[in-house]
Amino acid sequence: MKLWFLLTLPLYLLDQATKWLVTHNFALNESRTVVPNLFDLVYYTNTGAAFSVFTSRNSNHLFIIISFATLAGLVFAYARNLFPERLGKFALAILVSGILGNLTDRIVHGHVIDFLLFRFGTLPIPPWPAFNVADSCICTAAGLFILYSFKDSKDSKQPSAG
Repeated sequence: MKLWFLLTLPLYLLDQATKWLVTHNFALNESRTVVPNLFDLVYYTNTGAAFSVFTSRNSNHLFIIISFATLAGLVFAYARNLFPERLGKFALAILVSGILGNLTDRIVHGHVIDFLLFRFGTLPIPPWPAFNVADSCICTAAGLFILYSFKDSKDSKQPSAG
């Protein structure tokens, strides 16, 4: 439980603080270049999922329900110790912070606030979709869960003694 307070809470607060700064210092759809042709700070909103997929008038309500269901599943997984190793617990804590960050936006604002926009490559590669700290947490957690799955399968394939 200590990991949740040392990791989940600070990441959640960082997400909410950065979104507050953007909403109070940018006009909606405003963009400010930080590194030319590479990185902009923006103020975009999104009612859909990653990369603005499934964006519609009613999708925000659906994603609120999905977020609560996912959080319930993650709390269950934590309570049942389904991820006993440190890497799994770390991924779980980061994932919860990301889900809580975007869920808070959906409930309070009716949409998610995105503000980081990287422009990788050149045409025909478009800019990477705008994202936020919570999205970064969710993607990082997904990567950690993938690493965790390799570790788990590696451990189970070791020959048993005897």
